[in-house]
Amino acid sequence: MTTDGWLRQLWLRPAGRVGVILLVVMSLTAAIGPAFLPDPLAQPDLAQGGLRPPDQIHLLGTDYHSRDVMARVVTGARVSLAVAFGAVLLSITLGGMVGLAAGYLGSWIDAALMRLVDAALAIPRLFLLLIMVASMERIPLWLLIVAIGATGWFGTSRLVRAEVRRLRAMDFVRSAEALGATRRRILARHLLPNVLGPLTVATTLAVGDVILLEAGLSFLGLGVQPPTPSWGGMIMENKSFLVTAPWTSLAPGLAIVIAVVAVNLIGESLHQDPAPPLS
Repeated sequence: MTTDGWLRQLWLRPAGRVGVILLVVMSLTAAIGPAFLPDPLAQPDLAQGGLRPPDQIHLLGTDYHSRDVMARVVTGARVSLAVAFGAVLLSITLGGMVGLAAGYLGSWIDAALMRLVDAALAIPRLFLLLIMVASMERIPLWLLIVAIGATGWFGTSRLVRAEVRRLRAMDFVRSAEALGATRRRILARHLLPNVLGPLTVATTLAVGDVILLEAGLSFLGLGVQPPTPSWGGMIMENKSFLVTAPWTSLAPGLAIVIAVVAVNLIGESLHQDPAPPLS
């Protein structure tokens, strides 16, 4: 099925439509919203104290440092979504390449790659990330993306490998091999297009996981470092005011929930009625 077909099916399903709308609105808000909002790092009323409740000037109130919460949530969306999409793109690329190679080439290559994957899966991902990021005093954003992406491709590789092994036994692949098609052509023309469906589902579901993972690392002080706003970091900074000023933590928490629900709705909608193989 073509990309247009996948998008059409996604839009026809109510859950998928809601997920797409939520994700598009959130992405557009993150892209253009900061241009119309105050500086998220500005502290204009620090001398008089912060923690102003929501009003006409600050729609989501201000935090302890008198910074506008809405501006920080919107700007934090840029950071959190950039980490999520960048890390997932890296992990899907690595997992897809390894899965294609292991599933189609087989033999000792398959055995070696899968033993590597099994060994990596035996170690909790969060433990690997904690070791990597805790060894640095301040981790750059690009390195955080690489760290999360480089530890998230193991399950994807097994998914792609299983799908390639199934497709390799089908008539259209055997016919291509009998006609003398090269391995590169079979991988690019016959196998890769047919694994894009499961890979797309895995991608959307992985985005939600990475959003939560980045928020957790930032909450622990090991992810995006202040004063750069991120959703998890905002909750960590304002956890002491959860009772006296709940808007400072509820706003980024609600943003995390909306983002995760949106991508999960998209993933679940794509997971239904898988498309037949493309010959």
